[in-house]
Amino acid sequence: MSLFKARDWWSTVLGEKEEFDQGCLCVADVDNSGQDKLIVGSHMGYLRIFNPHPMKPGDGFQAEDLLLEVQLREPILQVEVGKFVSGTEVLHLAVLHCRKLCVYAVLGTLGNVEHGNQYQIKLMYEHNLQRTACNMTYGPFGGVKGRDLICIQSMDGMLMLFEQESYAFGRFLPGFLIPGPLTYSSRTDSFITVSSCRQVESYKYQVLAFATDADERQETEQQKLGSGKRLVVDWVLNIGEQALDICVVSFNQAVSSVFVLGERNFFCLKDNGQIRFMKKLDCSPSCFLPYCSVTEGTINTLVGNHNNMLHVYQDVTLKWATQLPHVPVSVKVANVQDLRGVIVTLSDDGHLQCSYLGTDPSLFEAPKIESREINYEELDAEMKQLQKIIKEASKTQDILPGSERERELIVIAEVSPELDAESQAIDSEVKAEAVPSVTVKITIQSRVTAQQPKLVVCVEAPLALSCDQFDFDDLEPDASETVVLSVFLKENCLPPELEGDCVVSYSTPTDESVCCFVLGIIKVAQCKFRLPLRLICLPTQPSKTANHKLTIDTNKPPVSFLTLFPDFADESEEDQSNALGFQFLTGSKVTLLASKTSQRYRIQSDQLEDLWLITKELTLRLEEHFKKQNCKDFTCSFSGSIPLQEYFELIDRHFELRLNAGKLKEMLSERAVQFRAIERRLLTRFKDKTPAPLQHLDTLLEGTFREVIALADAAEENQANVFQAFMKLKSATHLVVMLISLWQKLSADQIVVLEATFLPLAQDTEDLGWEETVDAAISYLLRTCLSKSSKDQALTLTSELCIPKDTSRLKKHITLLCDRLAKGGRLSLSTETSTPQTAGMPSGCATIPESDLEEGTIVPGTGATFTNHKHITKQKSKP
Repeated sequence: MSLFKARDWWSTVLGEKEEFDQGCLCVADVDNSGQDKLIVGSHMGYLRIFNPHPMKPGDGFQAEDLLLEVQLREPILQVEVGKFVSGTEVLHLAVLHCRKLCVYAVLGTLGNVEHGNQYQIKLMYEHNLQRTACNMTYGPFGGVKGRDLICIQSMDGMLMLFEQESYAFGRFLPGFLIPGPLTYSSRTDSFITVSSCRQVESYKYQVLAFATDADERQETEQQKLGSGKRLVVDWVLNIGEQALDICVVSFNQAVSSVFVLGERNFFCLKDNGQIRFMKKLDCSPSCFLPYCSVTEGTINTLVGNHNNMLHVYQDVTLKWATQLPHVPVSVKVANVQDLRGVIVTLSDDGHLQCSYLGTDPSLFEAPKIESREINYEELDAEMKQLQKIIKEASKTQDILPGSERERELIVIAEVSPELDAESQAIDSEVKAEAVPSVTVKITIQSRVTAQQPKLVVCVEAPLALSCDQFDFDDLEPDASETVVLSVFLKENCLPPELEGDCVVSYSTPTDESVCCFVLGIIKVAQCKFRLPLRLICLPTQPSKTANHKLTIDTNKPPVSFLTLFPDFADESEEDQSNALGFQFLTGSKVTLLASKTSQRYRIQSDQLEDLWLITKELTLRLEEHFKKQNCKDFTCSFSGSIPLQEYFELIDRHFELRLNAGKLKEMLSERAVQFRAIERRLLTRFKDKTPAPLQHLDTLLEGTFREVIALADAAEENQANVFQAFMKLKSATHLVVMLISLWQKLSADQIVVLEATFLPLAQDTEDLGWEETVDAAISYLLRTCLSKSSKDQALTLTSELCIPKDTSRLKKHITLLCDRLAKGGRLSLSTETSTPQTAGMPSGCATIPESDLEEGTIVPGTGATFTNHKHITKQKSKP
């Protein structure tokens, strides 16, 4: 936005609901009185001629400013002033209609009374057009002296030339599709236009005159045999965009130039079509006008744009920017009342303005207020009243309500207990016979007026939703809305969580008493829902052998699986009360065993990550079972070895795929550079006027193209493998966090810290990966709440995260974290509790130097042996 506005010298609004275009404005001495007049024609057929002479700048329109207003029968496309009548060099007015060209003489009669001079127009001649006109240009075609000829371009690409009162000839432009701007260059005696191929084309008048006659569009047999000459373009320049206007300028101090206004640039060309300069525009232009510059060798250009701005360029340098009250579709420069250089602009809705460039900015000045004495007693009373309002508002208008009763809007998610009879899975990649789906019903209940509520539902990938966003109309008090959606497994891997989130954002109308405090506050209501295990797995026969086994200890007698898993167990089979098999849709199997003599449960599978969902489901169902029996002292524990070695294998697999992604990206970039280099050489060979052998460049191009495609496919496949590896790593990480919390009997706050440490990312990205993020988080814990001494706390961590060379440092830190927890360390992010580990250790435990980890350390009470890269001994005991 410009600081300076165009200073209004004179302005008016033309008619009502009339439309104007680029050719509807002309500035010329149409009545041959020696002074410029403003000629405006509208698409409604009105022709107006103005002679503005305000008493002072900004006075606006006066009745005597309008010299002539007449309504013609047809819409006016363009108005021009020139020497259009034979036998005289007096200026006449040419008006172009859709199917007619009329030439008028504007006559003025001196008035004898106070009404002033009288003006009228006289029709000199007219031409009825056989084709619908688009635009026209004029000039001394063929070098004639003392008169101007007219050239009209039709909508179907025909140039119709008129030698004043008579029709000369017509020619079709080759390769025509849609008409473009047209102008005439007297210096080269040629017509210049911009074709639909986005090329500036120049045609010599002599070539047009001697070319084949174009009275009929279709070629006759005689024309095909060679009668007449073919219309050949003089020169062509591809500008790569459609042109809005074209203009030829020639001043005494500057060479003749062709200016073309494009959609994003304006170009200055030489007479032979070579580019003198071009300027990229910041805004979408609407019109332009080159005019004479005071600096020798340069040309000034006025460029109007759709941001109500008018820019003044000297060649390519922006010299001035001013703001207009409208978007100009045509701009001219006039000399009115001895005032030279008045800028005349016309908008598409008829705002006609004469303005000049001023340097006095129009700034807002705050009005002066009357000074008065300050009454401190009234101020104190007002302050107390405002504080009371703020206090009440903080109690009743809290964004996060304290209880369920105070909530303004409640979100309830109900998951159907049964799977959908007809699956709603769409584009699922799961390699199973049938992919089930489950219906989730979400209800929004509002106790107040909720404006623009929006519901967003999220589930953990690779789960997917049939629809995840809903927009509602404003909810009235005690109103409700209900939506139904389906959840299904989309990718061929297991999700790390079977949970979903519903979030509703809304705003409430502002209360008048506290409008200054809650204005514009967006409120949020949310809820979680739990998806059934049947969504991703089916019952199967239990397996006796497995590579990975976990044992969960409890303090209560074992519960029959017929009670815990009624949706999987069959009551007719008694053996399923202690043994149950699960088969995931991805193909892997998990077996769940319950001890008959002890209070233990065993989960076993061939893959470590597959144990997580069944283990979590087991603990949740046990807690729900004993909660229904009003048993409050139920606990689970884990006394086995933490499966760190298998966990580290998943980390290494994920990290290896991340490195492969970087290598594939680098190789793909190299092959792409090679492909573009071969393309450039081939283009150079093809453009060469003297053909040269290709020297197998085409074979090399084809081979490189195949390599690029192969590398792109490999990168895409590796990206899918990274996603699946990350899902497996997240599942295994959830399992390790759970086992550590059961092993050390961590509190809820400590479990939150441990989950935030090991699960900081929802997904991997190229810039930030799981390994470096978790390593930084564990290093922070080892130097704060799990530090051995104050010296460790003083160490600073690097603030820049980048992909590491390998995972040895991360695995060492994970091992050290387990060791510190086994020695009595406690997790906390509070600065007050971030004391050296020795202060919080039970008696009889001593700190272990990091160097001791190289030799091997046995964690007390766990049976797990931590050594360098060999961290567990598998437990083979039966439950």
